[in-house]
Amino acid sequence: MNAFNFVFLLFIPCFFVFHPGLEIPSASSAQVLNTIEKNQIDLKDDPMLLSNILFQSTDGGQTWQDISQGLPENLQDIGFYAGDSELYLHNKKGMYRSKESFKKPVWEKVNFIDQGSNEIAFGVNKVFAYNYDGRIFQKINATGMWMPVYTEFKKKLVRTIFETNKGTVFVGCDSGLYKSTDNGKTWKNVLAEGWVMKMVDSKGVLLATSQKGIIRSTDDGENWDLVVSEGGVGISVETIEGGFAAITYNTKSKTRRMRISADGGKKWLPIDERLPASESIASIKKVGDYLICGHPDGIFLSSNKGKSWNMVLSSVDKKVYNLYTSKNVIFAVARNFGC
Repeated sequence: MNAFNFVFLLFIPCFFVFHPGLEIPSASSAQVLNTIEKNQIDLKDDPMLLSNILFQSTDGGQTWQDISQGLPENLQDIGFYAGDSELYLHNKKGMYRSKESFKKPVWEKVNFIDQGSNEIAFGVNKVFAYNYDGRIFQKINATGMWMPVYTEFKKKLVRTIFETNKGTVFVGCDSGLYKSTDNGKTWKNVLAEGWVMKMVDSKGVLLATSQKGIIRSTDDGENWDLVVSEGGVGISVETIEGGFAAITYNTKSKTRRMRISADGGKKWLPIDERLPASESIASIKKVGDYLICGHPDGIFLSSNKGKSWNMVLSSVDKKVYNLYTSKNVIFAVARNFGC
């Protein structure tokens, strides 16, 4: 289960450039990586798969539209990220970005330098690309260039990068969780035991998935408490309207459980009793009045906090839908596995 698993960026060899007028933060990141010019996908040279990869909903998950057209055929093991103004999608064929209207994405293929980088993280006005070996790059705003950052984490086995609303940066590794409050100049190990994979931040409360379950901090990540421990493994955490949602994996029953919290992550309410038990539940989101679940059987919707669920989109080829949100738009990616 490699985080987050999820994702992408196929970098290709390119060249180093210096961008005039840029303020280079340090000698360790003085070389700026320039991407090859990105081009909109040529339909003549790149065959299209017309359906069943990427879906979106603009009405809270009640109806779904297939927006797969424009992507290359035979996509597998897709990684996907939704930011406020752009979408990223990748697999072994490469990485694609859409910066057009979410109602009809126009996908461009973007080529990067570091072939090993396969994860994306959105910070506060930042985009990071990184890989498990600890190579981390930051996109230079308003350009197609990336520069290496946080070089201390090379070979640290990085699982996640997260920036809080206050600008604190966390890097989760197999060896624990590291924190910086000065844009990466100095780092502090704030959690020494086990990996940390996914993090969220809301109203001064941080939640993260860990090897033991879901952990919580109220002091900007200095100290952490275990708040959900059933079964032992944290899979996903999300901010939802009114609180948080979480998915954990029970190693004894080999099933994933879903819960929500309305008190800042202190107490948790199970919401999955009316869903078929599964070890591959991938996502839980809330948009408007609806909770939305990505399940191996399809996408389910609940308007009463999980007391009942209705299927709104059936599964495709036994794949699991992973859900993402950007503003009030929900995206569903059909993948071979869950998170």
